[in-house]
Amino acid sequence: MFKISEFSRLSRIPLQTLRYYDQLGILKPAKIDESTGYRYYSAEQLLVINQIVIFKELGFTLQQIGHLLQEDISAEQIRGMLRLKESEIERLLDVERSKLTQVKERIQLVEREGRMDKEQEVVMKRVEDMHMVTYVSTGTVDDIPFLFEVFEGLLDRNSRSSLSGPQMVLWDVPSSTVHAFELEVGYTVKPVTSKLPEHLNLRFLPSETVATLLFRSDSAFSETACIDLATWIERNGYRIRSDRPGREIYVPLSGEPGTCLIEIQIPIEERENRL
Repeated sequence: MFKISEFSRLSRIPLQTLRYYDQLGILKPAKIDESTGYRYYSAEQLLVINQIVIFKELGFTLQQIGHLLQEDISAEQIRGMLRLKESEIERLLDVERSKLTQVKERIQLVEREGRMDKEQEVVMKRVEDMHMVTYVSTGTVDDIPFLFEVFEGLLDRNSRSSLSGPQMVLWDVPSSTVHAFELEVGYTVKPVTSKLPEHLNLRFLPSETVATLLFRSDSAFSETACIDLATWIERNGYRIRSDRPGREIYVPLSGEPGTCLIEIQIPIEERENRL
């Protein structure tokens, strides 16, 4: 048995906290000397201390911890809770890393002061007409990977064999909501003779003139691509065609999993008053 001061050293829990745990009934001394009132703790109670610390890190209140200790939670259940907490923290870290990347990109944008880097060179070109098989939904850029998963799940063997080219996304601004875009995800397709699966659409894209930017998905300039496109369109006397969707094309880079080349294509036309 250990005096409370000794147990405090072993558990690294302050004396005041141990007394508070005793008052709450979360961790009572194994023995109290009736003549002196000294509190004594056993080595086994260090395991209870570890559980309390774990539960606190998981976000439980002391009152909730008291109930959990009474339920005699198994080690496997605690491991499961910790795994859930681990996943939650990893998600939060991913969000914060994404925010950090955006901050760094904003800093680079400010430092550039409107200068366009070679990697951000805008190219105007004519794209040929094409057919696409698409899945239509509303959402934001964060929803695109999920929409492709839905698209892939809807394909049957016949329609899958007719697909060609890289992934493509069509962007448009719907009139019904200001919080999301109308998105079409899919692939270019050979002539389709069979019926498409339910919820998939055959889309024809006519030949048109587009302003384009090509960059790596892991590039520091990915966040500034649309700004550079807008600057180029404005400076060169063009305007964006409101009757045509914008396009994004994703080309995976071999040997670099998770990284691809992205080409943004914005349909443009000359302004009527262009000099």
